[in-house]
Amino acid sequence: MKHRIPKNRFYRLGPLLLALVLALSGLAGCSAEEQQDIVILYTNDVHCAVDADIGYAGLAAYRKWMETKTSYVTLVDCGDALQGDTLGTVSQGEYLVDIMNEVGYDFAVLGNHEFDYGMEQLSALLEKSEAQYLGCNIRYTGQGSSAVSSLKPYEMVSYGETEVAFVGVSTPESIVKSTPAYFMDESGEFVYDFYGGSGEELYAQVQKTVDECREKGADYVIVLAHLGDDETSAPFRSTDLIAGTTGIDAVLDGHSHSVIPCDVVENQEGDKVLLSSTGTGLSNIGQLVITVDGNLTAGLIGDFPDRDTATDTFVKDIQSRYEEELNWVVAHTDVTLTTVSEAGIRLIRSRETNLGDFCADAYRMISGADIAFVNGGGVRADMEAGDITYGDIIAVHPYGNTLCVVEATGQEILDALEMASRSVMAEVSDGENAVGENGAFLQVSGLRYTIDTAVVSTVEVDETGMFVSCGENRRVKDVQVLQADGSYAPLDPAKTYTLASHNYLLKQGGDGLNMFMDNTLTMDESMLDYQVLITYLTDHLGGTVGSDYARPQGRITVE
Repeated sequence: MKHRIPKNRFYRLGPLLLALVLALSGLAGCSAEEQQDIVILYTNDVHCAVDADIGYAGLAAYRKWMETKTSYVTLVDCGDALQGDTLGTVSQGEYLVDIMNEVGYDFAVLGNHEFDYGMEQLSALLEKSEAQYLGCNIRYTGQGSSAVSSLKPYEMVSYGETEVAFVGVSTPESIVKSTPAYFMDESGEFVYDFYGGSGEELYAQVQKTVDECREKGADYVIVLAHLGDDETSAPFRSTDLIAGTTGIDAVLDGHSHSVIPCDVVENQEGDKVLLSSTGTGLSNIGQLVITVDGNLTAGLIGDFPDRDTATDTFVKDIQSRYEEELNWVVAHTDVTLTTVSEAGIRLIRSRETNLGDFCADAYRMISGADIAFVNGGGVRADMEAGDITYGDIIAVHPYGNTLCVVEATGQEILDALEMASRSVMAEVSDGENAVGENGAFLQVSGLRYTIDTAVVSTVEVDETGMFVSCGENRRVKDVQVLQADGSYAPLDPAKTYTLASHNYLLKQGGDGLNMFMDNTLTMDESMLDYQVLITYLTDHLGGTVGSDYARPQGRITVE
């Protein structure tokens, strides 16, 4: 007997109710021969938070508990698990793969940050992983071997008489939200892409895969996506994908760190599709259930009291391998250096912050450049007042980028500021969450400028999200450059300045800021990003961050 979803038979359950419903349902007592409910557990955007909240040990315990209710339990991850904290940086993602293997993941998709260690390392990580990575929309057009050759577009799983297809979809934003150069060959041509020329191109590729799954007998199609629902990600959002396709029953999503216990979104034909996402870290476990009678339920588990001893021991053993080095105290700060407002709203991607000033100053002072840029998306953690450890520094800059300096015209600098400021809004937040964020937003040193949010952005980007042009009507104005005597003078579009940042931004076009990629390098990958911060702390600040950094220094004005 083949199952197909009855129309409108969807159920949305709250974060804790779902576990209770399952515990009290008819799952317990099913024999191996009987048809049983299918439980799909999911995570997304863990970002190396291996022991935070529920933690991987809690997840492993929950999975084992569910396996006492039904033998049909599958564990999947929807991307951005391998990067985001010191554990990932130190091991280039390998420790995270080890832990995921220990927990027992079955399937995973590549988030944009899975690419952050480069294609060679990605290939090694995929080979190491016991989970099958899926990706129906990742295409390689180069010569020779591909780092993603082990990906499958989908996988069919038989649960008794029911066939479920798992389809992987990664965001086309990966090119600009990881390192663009990693997707190029040695000549600078893009050889990896994500069917991201338009929304329609992505939808068509996914539809082709879904249709193939249906033709092969899939009763249900579950998309494991790393797309998100941020407005700035349109037309590649999970909601856009659902609206542009048919035949998908549920989308488990990542990328935007959204907490979505369960939404119902209409597809191209008006049929209902479940959409769910767990947020970030392991603050929630997602759970999708396909019941014996053909209903779908989805919800989030926000807490679970048990911990799997073997997994907990495994995680602690890995943490102990680098703990001594990470606890080395390198400096002290008299003030808290932060990415957020007093209310806890993230500012680093839309406003100047004191930590942004500190990081940008480090690049400028260590390099001796006229100006320095640090993209807000590359500043990942705060530094509390008190001792600063090696681990604290790596948490701020976990990517392992390297210091570079280029010669750049004033016009190129203006274009970069305009590109990076295109999403900024007059409001900082909607009361709870930051608005107008963009990982490209530039924290600066040796420069000050104003963003006029009343001006609609005229920035144009290409199909991969890279900068193309900007109209005459610009949001960024009153751009001034710091002079040797401490005064400021207007930036000259025709003048050449030295600009410091890292390889991600200057050489690889990170966040779509491609205007510097062909410029003359005066310093080429000389120091790791976190070492830049350490050197600035020890050699230029004498080991102490003082009151000068108590608050933002007035370099960026938003009107």
